[in-house]
Amino acid sequence: MTRKLFWDDPYRQTLDTRVTRVVGAEVMVEGTILYAFSGGQESDHGTIGGRPVLGARKDGLTILYDLGPDHGLSPGDPVGLVLDWSRRYRLMRLHFAAEIILELVMRDFGPLEKTGAHIAADKARIDFTWEGSIAPIFPSLLESSGAVIARDLPIVTAFSDEASQRRYWEIEGFARVPCGGTHPRRTGEIGPLALKRKNIGKGRERIEVLLTAD
Repeated sequence: MTRKLFWDDPYRQTLDTRVTRVVGAEVMVEGTILYAFSGGQESDHGTIGGRPVLGARKDGLTILYDLGPDHGLSPGDPVGLVLDWSRRYRLMRLHFAAEIILELVMRDFGPLEKTGAHIAADKARIDFTWEGSIAPIFPSLLESSGAVIARDLPIVTAFSDEASQRRYWEIEGFARVPCGGTHPRRTGEIGPLALKRKNIGKGRERIEVLLTAD
């Protein structure tokens, strides 16, 4: 099983570790700081042993990294991992911004069906079953989310079941939500948000979440 140090310290940007398994172009490492796509959050970018990571995927409780067919690594080789930090930090902030917006939609305008979500480095999106335009609720969402962000509240993350690697985040007095992504330590790190509406079909609406400050 790969030790996922991005949960222990999502701000860590380098790590010295060893290759534990090689399957063609893919390698597994003893410990990692590079998140693999899950729960709608895109994989991190970075390098392993100086080689760019071309892809990352979960394989049970481990992660396999695609380094291309000519990586030349073998089990036991020492390697250094380097994270593309600027991209990760935007993913963390956008992920948690989307989490806050989702909780507020469900709390203040639900119950309703979430039909999809995706977190990229430029924006996050959440899709809902919703009749008509969802845009009229944006002023309320921005006011409520802005209050949570401005209070700079601590974000607690931990295992709910360590054996199966199920995790959650919690803001005391706001919500506790199952989630295995990477998150900032405090809500104030997210900064101001903008919301955009997109109709994605009859009875389906999308909220796009954007950061308005670097």
